[in-house]
Amino acid sequence: MARRRHPHPIEHSILITATLCLLAAGAVMVFSASSARSVLSGQGDGTSFMVKYVVYGTIGFVVMNLIARRGLDLVLKATLPLLAFAFACLILVKVPGFGVSVNGARRWLGAGPLVFQPSEVMKLALVLYAAKLLAERPKILKHPRNLMPLGLVAGGAVLLIASQPDLGTALVISFTMAAMLVAAGMPIRWLATATGAGGLLVMMYAMSAAYRRDRLMTFLDPWAHAGDEGFQAVQGQIALGSGGLFGRGLGNSQQKNLFLPEAHTDFILAIVGEELGVVGICGILFLYGLVAYAGLRVAKNARGTYAKLLAAGVTSLFLSQAMLNVFTVLGLAPLTGVPLPFISYGSTNLIVLLVGMGVLLNVAGGGHVTLRAVPSVPGSRSNGRTQDPDRRRRDSRARSAGSGGRRRAAG
Repeated sequence: MARRRHPHPIEHSILITATLCLLAAGAVMVFSASSARSVLSGQGDGTSFMVKYVVYGTIGFVVMNLIARRGLDLVLKATLPLLAFAFACLILVKVPGFGVSVNGARRWLGAGPLVFQPSEVMKLALVLYAAKLLAERPKILKHPRNLMPLGLVAGGAVLLIASQPDLGTALVISFTMAAMLVAAGMPIRWLATATGAGGLLVMMYAMSAAYRRDRLMTFLDPWAHAGDEGFQAVQGQIALGSGGLFGRGLGNSQQKNLFLPEAHTDFILAIVGEELGVVGICGILFLYGLVAYAGLRVAKNARGTYAKLLAAGVTSLFLSQAMLNVFTVLGLAPLTGVPLPFISYGSTNLIVLLVGMGVLLNVAGGGHVTLRAVPSVPGSRSNGRTQDPDRRRRDSRARSAGSGGRRRAAG
C-alpha cells in the first residue's frame, strides 16, 4: 500500500504565494519603470529590462524549486565551497582587468551581458556559514571571544564589500548576522555593545571620504542639495507625494521619464507609490509581512538547531534588505543602493534571493540536518556526550571493570 504524502504546512503555501505575487509585481513594475527611459534613450521598444527580469526570475525559480525538494545535506555540503567562491570573487573584483566598474563603483565580475555581483552571493553564503557554525558549536555564545571565527569571516566580507564601495550590502549583512546571533541566544547586552561599536565604525567610515560626507549631509536635508547630491532623493519624494492614495494609474508615472535615476532598480518603490499610490506600497509591504510571518513560523517549528538558524537567517536577509530599501526611498535612511527584494531589476540579486527562498521552503517542508556538536576545547562535553575518543575509550574500560558497568539489556 502506497504511503500517503504529508501535505506541506500552511507556512509553505504562504511563502510560495507571496513569492509569486512579488515576482509578478516585479515584472510589471520593472516594465513600467524602465520602458519610457529605454524608448527615450533609443534602446529598443522598452521591453528589454522586463524580458531580462523574466529570464533571470525563471532561472531563479527553477533553482528555488530544485533546492526546496532536495535534502538540506546538499545545502550543508555547498556552504564552505560557496563561501570560498564568494571570497575569491570579492578579491578578484579589486584586481584591475577583472572587476567591472559602473557609476564609479567596482562591484561586478564578468564580461558583456554575463555580469554578476559577488557581494550578493556572499550574503547568502554567510547565512549558510553562520547557521552551520552556530549549530555545530552550541557553546559558542558562552563568551564573546568564542565568536572570533564568525567575526573574522563576516568582518572580512563586510570590509571587502564596503571598500567597493557598497555600504548598503555591508549593512544588510551586518543586520542579518546580528539577527542570527539573537536567534541563537546571544545576550542582548553583547548585541548592544556590538551595535554601539558598529555604529561608531560606520560613522567613521562615512566621514572618511568627501562623497560619503556629502551623502550623509544630503540625507539630513536633501532639498538643500536638490540640484546635485540630493537630486535622486528629491525626485523619489516627488514621485511618492504625487501618487496620493491611489496613484496616477499604472504606467502613468512622470518621474520615470528621465527624472528619477535608477527608477527600475533602487527606487522602484517610488514608481510604485506614484502609479499605485499608498495602496500599492501597502500591498507590497503586506507581501513582505507574509514572508516575515511565515519565515519566522518556519524557524520556530523547524526540526533541529541548524534548520532553525537557517530559516531565521534567510528570513532576516529578506527583511533587512527590504527595510533598508524602503527606509531609503522614504527618506528615513541615506542612499545605499540596495534593491527592493524580488521587485527591483537585478540579475544576481534576484537569483540569489530565490535560492534563499528555496532553502526556506526546504525547511518549511520538514527538511533538517542533524549536526554533531564540535567541542570548543579537547575533552569538553557537548549534548551530554564526551567528544574526545581517547577519553571515551578510557571511560568505557573503567565502567566495564566493575559490576556497575554492565550494560542493561535492550528493552
